[in-house]
Amino acid sequence: MREPAWRKTGSTPDYRFSLANERTFLAWLRTSLALLAGAVALDQLTPNIAPAIVRGVLSVALAGVGAALAVNAYRRWSLAEQAMRHGRELPFSRVMLGMTIVVAIAAFVFAVLVLMRR
Repeated sequence: MREPAWRKTGSTPDYRFSLANERTFLAWLRTSLALLAGAVALDQLTPNIAPAIVRGVLSVALAGVGAALAVNAYRRWSLAEQAMRHGRELPFSRVMLGMTIVVAIAAFVFAVLVLMRR
């Protein structure tokens, strides 16, 4: 894979900031993997918690959010790196609010399913 053109523009930021940006990227990827693992676990390990269609919808939703988050992780990393290279303010993102809402909804639905099984 060749180096993106934007990496040849601006000035190279302090390596500590670049490494911190990379750690943030990896944290977003871990969150994405956790959502994917949760989707698989919900579908495969809890067959009696809800009808198959409900489990399927929840699993697909969590997997989709996990995939979107992985793509967004790279986008956020590159935008932050570009901002640092050009001495600009770091970009704002609503992803954290969206993730909070999605995870809260999934947790609520899962809690309701668990309580309904009792």
